[in-house]
Amino acid sequence: MLLWIIGFSILGSIGAVAGASLLLVFPEHVRKFLVPNLISYATGTLLGAAFLGMIPAGLQQAPANAVMATVLAGMVLFFVLEKLVIWRHCHEDACEAHGAAAPLILIGDAFHNFVDGIVIAAAFLTSIPLGVAAALAVIAHEVPQELGDFAILLENGYGRGKAMLLNGLSASTTLPGAVIAYFWLAETRTAVPYILALSAASFIYIAAADLIPGLNRQITLPAAFRQFILLLAGIGTILLFQLGH
Repeated sequence: MLLWIIGFSILGSIGAVAGASLLLVFPEHVRKFLVPNLISYATGTLLGAAFLGMIPAGLQQAPANAVMATVLAGMVLFFVLEKLVIWRHCHEDACEAHGAAAPLILIGDAFHNFVDGIVIAAAFLTSIPLGVAAALAVIAHEVPQELGDFAILLENGYGRGKAMLLNGLSASTTLPGAVIAYFWLAETRTAVPYILALSAASFIYIAAADLIPGLNRQITLPAAFRQFILLLAGIGTILLFQLGH
């Protein structure tokens, strides 16, 4: 189980940075087309993982009132953290978050990636299909996130090599987060459903507060149709893993 967690944690961190680096190769007009489509898919995976995987798994292991109260508390917590510019997700080249200092952005991302590691570990300790689904959701939403970070660092005068290195370092905190969570949760199994509930809250918050508002700025019918289809594709991907459970 630990090998599964380590493998998918590395894939979730380094894979996201590699995917973002690959997108940088494309011309700007191609990126502007691809990124919203990826965000649509990521929104579906996040919502699917939360509502079809993490919350039901938590409800099987702990009282419903306690699990749902934890989800609600998590939503409030992530709202507060975002106000403190720790939980920051920006997927556009021009947004208010880009005014923040690059070091603060890297620290915030390192914290978020550490939490992603905890999410992956808790999901795998519940079941392998849920772990794979959670890792996939992490990767899907981290690729546009890392792409936005590259843009911020480049705008702040960092070279491409240094920006890639710093992004890689901030992404690498996923692995220690996962390993620490594995050993802690293996000894404290009663905490697993509540970690799943908090993980679900983070996924729902990211999708609802950070991703969907950006998608709603594209108001053309073709864009809306693509977003709808890709969002369903993201949910469907998670559903396939859950059916295999």
